[in-house]
Amino acid sequence: MADKLSNAPVWPTLAVRDLKKSRNFYEGILGYKPMMESGEAVAYKGEDNTGLTIYPSDDNAGTNKATYASWMVKDLGGVMTDLKSKGVNFEDYNQPGLKTENGIASWEENGQTMKAAWFKDPDGNILNIMEM
Repeated sequence: MADKLSNAPVWPTLAVRDLKKSRNFYEGILGYKPMMESGEAVAYKGEDNTGLTIYPSDDNAGTNKATYASWMVKDLGGVMTDLKSKGVNFEDYNQPGLKTENGIASWEENGQTMKAAWFKDPDGNILNIMEM
């Protein structure tokens, strides 16, 4: 039965401190439109039945030290340019197995060039865009 999860869309739920500030980020910068609001949580529907939900939680917002959510894009550079024009700053990493240059990590996998970049939402949740 668990193998059925691999066929189901993934829908991350992110804790935020300031719901209004986070809504401005996810709606105004990333372009999501609210699908549902219940209580203080806001759900956003993306492509192919994916999406994400944000909810207020001072104790949990920004506590994950790893990538929280990733988007697969066809033009990493174009998406980065658009996000930078909206004030998004990209992270630089230099650790074993991962080094970014101008915010982009690049590597070969199964004969394919992979590129990725990371940025944070207003609460420090680490987000990622990838081009394959």
